[in-house]
Amino acid sequence: MQKQERSLLIAVVEDNPRIRQLLEEEILDEGHRMLSFPTAEEFLATFDQQAIDLVLLDLMLPGMDGLSCLQQLTERQSTNCKPRVVIVTALNDDEKRQQALAAGAEDYVLKPDLFLRLPEILNSSAQD
Repeated sequence: MQKQERSLLIAVVEDNPRIRQLLEEEILDEGHRMLSFPTAEEFLATFDQQAIDLVLLDLMLPGMDGLSCLQQLTERQSTNCKPRVVIVTALNDDEKRQQALAAGAEDYVLKPDLFLRLPEILNSSAQD
């Protein structure tokens, strides 16, 4: 029996406004809701106020970087609210990939591949 897909609340933490806009179009077209944050600090300030299902987190952000944000997010997560976190980056770096996965990220996606992989990421999250 196939699981019923559900509508997700997705947080996009990305400093590039054009990428945020493109992600918003794709996410809304797939029937999901989106919160958009240009910095990790803004995201963390509101994280506890929302039941977020999925976080698309840029690695290189102004101020706090994505890896530090992921570590803080992991420390703050309760068992009730534990969103999937996918690192989204232009940085093809195996060491950073390993650090992100060790810190709790479920995936590490390069930006050139993001829009090809986005439907798979959304479908996987919606069926959990």
